Amino acid sequence: MNGEKTDKTLPACPVETTLTLIGDKWKVLILRDLMPGTKRFGELKKSIGSVSQKVLTAQLRDMEESGLVSRKVYAEVPPRVEYSLTDLGKSLKPILDAMRDWGEGYKASVG
Repeated sequence: MNGEKTDKTLPACPVETTLTLIGDKWKVLILRDLMPGTKRFGELKKSIGSVSQKVLTAQLRDMEESGLVSRKVYAEVPPRVEYSLTDLGKSLKPILDAMRDWGEGYKASVG
């Protein structure tokens, strides 16, 4: 995968590596929203909510460079761009499921 982060640029600690790749609030929400399947940019922006177009674009590019997200451009007028998770991105599902379960448990214990 061209432009993918190499071992040289990632932290030695595996937990820190994971946080480096998905530790941003928007990246986790992008992963959540792409888990069910492919989405267009506008669909992602709408489902995530308050993220700006500039930030969403930057996050998607970073995730594409990391090998988590795939971007497909269709030669149409106007151009259509779709985003989907790579197999590597899909492998984060158990982590997101654990985060959801923990969040539900926390909300139940304090609410």
